[in-house]
Amino acid sequence: MTDLDTAPKPSHWLTPRRLDRLEQVVILLLWAGLLYRMVSAIMAGTAPPWILMLLVAETTVVIFTLIRRPTDNISINWRDWMLAATATFLPLMIQPGMASAPPYLQIGFVLIFAGNTMQILAKLFLRRSFGIAPANRGIKTDGPYRWVRHPMYAGYLIIHIGSLILIPSLINLAIYAASWAFQIMRLLAEERLLAQDPAYAAYMQKVRWRLLPGVF
Repeated sequence: MTDLDTAPKPSHWLTPRRLDRLEQVVILLLWAGLLYRMVSAIMAGTAPPWILMLLVAETTVVIFTLIRRPTDNISINWRDWMLAATATFLPLMIQPGMASAPPYLQIGFVLIFAGNTMQILAKLFLRRSFGIAPANRGIKTDGPYRWVRHPMYAGYLIIHIGSLILIPSLINLAIYAASWAFQIMRLLAEERLLAQDPAYAAYMQKVRWRLLPGVF
């Protein structure tokens, strides 16, 4: 028996399609809030203009969330939704500030560029199969998915490390640490759902590592 079998069934109004729409609205509002905080900090002189580059990853999440393929094969387990929402929304809470000094500045730029390249490439292969809550919108095994099962999350991890180097603060460290605690649990919840598909079960046998080759 799976989590989907034991999860409470949705009421007549809380359908998977409506959960999809609610998720889209919330993430769009949080992204707008982050954009507002960054622009306000730049105008106030408390953050450099290039800090907007940190929005690249979050902006691609919003775009692909809005254009993704609808599905009814989505988890309705509240725990899965809590994990997905927390892991996705927490990075949108980071606080802009003054940047580190060289050479840390260059290191942060390189990591953010590399992470964005990886996560955008993964999204391009997913295309409309992208989602936030655990769901089966189609199994992808090509491109960067040949190396690790979750290359998009690997890209996020690299971006977040780069972001901490660029705008270090205890609050941002706490936000990213909490985000990744939930991100790992979210990743495992996704795999529990996807493993019900024989195609993904075979893929798991072929590609051993989830996130970091040789580590996890």
